[in-house]
Amino acid sequence: MAKHEKISEAVVRRLPIYLRYLSYLQQVEVTTVSSQQMGKNLDVNPAQIRKDLAAFGDFGKKGIGYDVDYLVEKIREILKLTDEIRVALVGAGHLGHAISNYNAYLKDNMRIAAIFDNNPEKQGKKVAGIPIQPLSELEETIVNKQIKLAIITVPAPAAQSVCDQLTQAGIRGILNFAPTTIRAGKDVRIHYADVTSNLQSLAYYLT
Repeated sequence: MAKHEKISEAVVRRLPIYLRYLSYLQQVEVTTVSSQQMGKNLDVNPAQIRKDLAAFGDFGKKGIGYDVDYLVEKIREILKLTDEIRVALVGAGHLGHAISNYNAYLKDNMRIAAIFDNNPEKQGKKVAGIPIQPLSELEETIVNKQIKLAIITVPAPAAQSVCDQLTQAGIRGILNFAPTTIRAGKDVRIHYADVTSNLQSLAYYLT
């Protein structure tokens, strides 16, 4: 088993946080950073940061810290962000439009490459330059464009059916915005994005 396969999901979820922070440091031309400074700015225990990064290799130098450019490069390699990653979006409603339009401003190599919706009135129209296709074209498009990830923004009753179509077409990772639980095979990773639940949990802390 490869080393990265033994890494916990919690570590993998922290890596993009580190990457976002380090990318900011690049923008403001900071060349080195210590785990102490990272921990202070990210509100993460510095020892946890060192442990997370050490799980993938020896990236820091004692007394100096981490070379920002080098660490960005290595984290991108760990997250498999060195090559273009194409994403399919299913559900061209208001949320789907917002995500697609945000995609147009991304400077990374992860991009939405296809949009699908079962509403005939939407099909053929473009969102951020991407034509909306019928679900009947989903499998062929995903195969032809070599798409491996997908975003679901359809109503809850349709989410499982869409998930089934995506996985049958070869999708191996799904970000689900539908307010329901979906199930797929063990070789498919599903993450959930629930804005309402996050806001509700924040409300608990209001005084």
